[in-house]
Amino acid sequence: MSKPNLLAKDFDFDKTLSEWKVNQGKQELGRTFVFKDFKSAFQFMTLCANFAEKLGHHPDWSNSWNAVSVRLSTHSMKGLTDLDITMAHAMDQFALKILE
Repeated sequence: MSKPNLLAKDFDFDKTLSEWKVNQGKQELGRTFVFKDFKSAFQFMTLCANFAEKLGHHPDWSNSWNAVSVRLSTHSMKGLTDLDITMAHAMDQFALKILE
């Protein structure tokens, strides 16, 4: 797999990932997804886990019943990269699929 690309300093997170919060100090993206129940949250995590394995980029996350809290960062690059954006977009789509 090729080396991920660090994001430009002027990357527009609000336009690209409006539901995600950016922590510039920690160089990470964060979001909490809330589902109707534990089973839906677990389905979401399973979809994300399978995608993360294919991408070779894994989220830091936790689950509490119907909520999944996610933090994304590319630790090997000590910052946010295109991998984080790809993972965030995929997670947004998986959440929409589960919430339908």
